[in-house]
Amino acid sequence: MIFGNSRHRMAGATILVALILSGCGNSFSSRQQPLDSFSAEDIYKRAEFELEAKKPDEAARYFGEVERLYPYSEWAKRALIMQAFAYHRDEDYEAARSSAQRFLDFYPADEDAAYAQYLMALSYYDQIDDVGRDQGLTFQALQAMREVIEKYPDSEYARSSILKFDLAFDHLAAKEMEIGRYYLKRKHYPASINRFRVVVEEFQTTTHTPEALFRLIEAYLSLGLNAEAQTAGAILGHNFRSSEWYQDGFTLLTGRGLALEPSGKSWLSDVYRQVLKGEWL
Repeated sequence: MIFGNSRHRMAGATILVALILSGCGNSFSSRQQPLDSFSAEDIYKRAEFELEAKKPDEAARYFGEVERLYPYSEWAKRALIMQAFAYHRDEDYEAARSSAQRFLDFYPADEDAAYAQYLMALSYYDQIDDVGRDQGLTFQALQAMREVIEKYPDSEYARSSILKFDLAFDHLAAKEMEIGRYYLKRKHYPASINRFRVVVEEFQTTTHTPEALFRLIEAYLSLGLNAEAQTAGAILGHNFRSSEWYQDGFTLLTGRGLALEPSGKSWLSDVYRQVLKGEWL
């Protein structure tokens, strides 16, 4: 394996790089010698030096030259995964994905294939914008993280991907909440209910579920749909009694003489039955 555990993240070997550069650094910097006059190892070490010097764009270029000049060597394989890393460090995420995908295409059974897959996922994840922007990249990040988890379940990258998957999932729920609150504030109650329902049904494990249930209470009461509001309150009380949103929901419902208990038949009634069976937690 090229990189033990997380050593690949920093590309090490600073002392060795310094020794090499003391012998051939002048030629590299002066550009008087053609690059193909150097060995694959020398060019690779130069790329590592550029990474240590915080010049990831230059590092990526040199790693690419290793692959171009010595395409079938062991150094080319090392350089390709490190080029993906360098591009990611330079925040050139599209190029990082391209290099990582090439590594997977050429070396699908290699020990570093898991890291290449993780780099692809990370390149989407690190592009996730603020909640108010389009969330297409968030969906792509979720899909890419899932691939890491499913293909390499025993790797260290699977554990990291699980954490990032949960954070990206929470990010999508936050987007639904933002839109739902926007509609609620403008008294577009049916539209707001649709958004909060998505959170309750599809993003149940996120941190936004308690607020979504409270907002449903608000919206349904505004429409005069007391039974639905009570059922939302019942779910809130069953699963999130310690949250601030339960206290607000309790005050809102009891202030109108309503109890936090299931009432009538609606999609919330189905959710409540799942809660009682322990299937919705």
